[in-house]
Amino acid sequence: MGGMTTSLRSSRRGGNLASTARLRQVIIISVICLALYCFLLVPDHSLDSSRTVLDTFPQSRTHPHSNQNAEQKLPEELLNNRFLTSTQCATTFPDLTKEIDTVVAKGPFTLTRHPHDLGPLIARIRNNKLSILSYARKSDLSKDMLQHRSATLHQIANALLTTPPTEPLPDTILAFNHEDDPHSPSLSYARPADPAFDGPTRRFFAIPHFSFYAWPIASVGSFSRAAAAIRAVETQYASSSSSSSSSSWTTHSKIPRAVWRGTTWFNNPRAGRLRQDLVAGTRDKPWADVEALHGNGSNALGIEDFCRYRYVVYTEGVTYSGRLQYHQLCASVVLAPPLAWMQHLTHLARPVFSSSLDGVQRLPAPPAGESRRLAPYPAPWVQAAWPTSHDPAADANMVFVAPDWSDLESTVEWLEQHPRIAEGIARRQRALFDGAGYLSVAAENCYWRALLRGWSSVVRFDEREFDDLDEMPWEEFSLKEIHNT
Repeated sequence: MGGMTTSLRSSRRGGNLASTARLRQVIIISVICLALYCFLLVPDHSLDSSRTVLDTFPQSRTHPHSNQNAEQKLPEELLNNRFLTSTQCATTFPDLTKEIDTVVAKGPFTLTRHPHDLGPLIARIRNNKLSILSYARKSDLSKDMLQHRSATLHQIANALLTTPPTEPLPDTILAFNHEDDPHSPSLSYARPADPAFDGPTRRFFAIPHFSFYAWPIASVGSFSRAAAAIRAVETQYASSSSSSSSSSWTTHSKIPRAVWRGTTWFNNPRAGRLRQDLVAGTRDKPWADVEALHGNGSNALGIEDFCRYRYVVYTEGVTYSGRLQYHQLCASVVLAPPLAWMQHLTHLARPVFSSSLDGVQRLPAPPAGESRRLAPYPAPWVQAAWPTSHDPAADANMVFVAPDWSDLESTVEWLEQHPRIAEGIARRQRALFDGAGYLSVAAENCYWRALLRGWSSVVRFDEREFDDLDEMPWEEFSLKEIHNT
């Protein structure tokens, strides 16, 4: 019996030792597998210290389409469908109408008539048809203003014509401002991003830029032409990268420079000498292709040719600039000072601030050198308008740089040193605005109809103020605009 007990104890001891040995082996193998996973399978950017964000910015939230692959495009038949219902629009284009929702949430406002037909154009929608009540004379407008006005009215007319029969638009009277500076209350091309200039009594209804119809300048043309040309450029680079196992950012690469063209005097007073400083600060820099536009346009670039560069510098003008939507179709990194003007889709930008990228430094431009004091960046109004710096490795789709360009060179260097992150920013931009269709004709018409519904839900007016105005059907007005009759 004692021998049996000793035997059992020895057997148990041996079993325990064997179990301990097996457990040790399992732990060792697990640690090895985890190490291999971290170093071989986890993307480089997941281990990159650049993910650090300034404590002054809250954590970013991922947009539904922010990580969509640039090659995974919604079907063309969907993006070209002008007849989507409001439910289909909301499902296909989440967050499309944020600008509308924000201004409608301010509540009702009163539209009054301006004397002598001054101020915004006044139009009526009745039975889903457009007519013009009051407008500035052609002799009082420049050729460009006439083109802008006509293009936008064409957009409204198209949105009405393609309204689903089951969802007619409400009758209303609306005010449309075709100048760059927004007017309250009216449909305007942009609104101030600074909350101090867009208070509770302001009613800026941001509308699609007139170029969504056409921009009759040699470098752009119709929006459909420009989008097709950009697609051809991007397809060329996508085809090159698909034949290589390496990143297209570093092998079959776009031009590794930051590009800009423009008129240097076209600045908002609040922005100072923003464009002049850009040209001066990048002169003779090997990483920059920045030039003031010649008077004869000899150094102009086709809008699609900006997409051949890794980095596209975007500057606002007296207010907004109409080029942003074209740059957003590129799989290139857009570099811009914090945007001071919100167009109808600007809220979809997911910027990472250069100040949150580890190692990026601000250097005063010569000849001021160290004697020049750098202004605080980001400024208080910027933090109010753009409270979040997005993760460059996860959901950022553009980069905000200091408005004085003091960190532009350092930012470009940082992006060149982190090619996978740079390429991710560029591809997320194109994936959203092209692949997810936010710059498609379907989204444009969805937005217009939502805007007209939103406007009519909060506008208040006295019909008697407009009774003495002659209604001119849009079709007749459009011919008078063209034929100068």
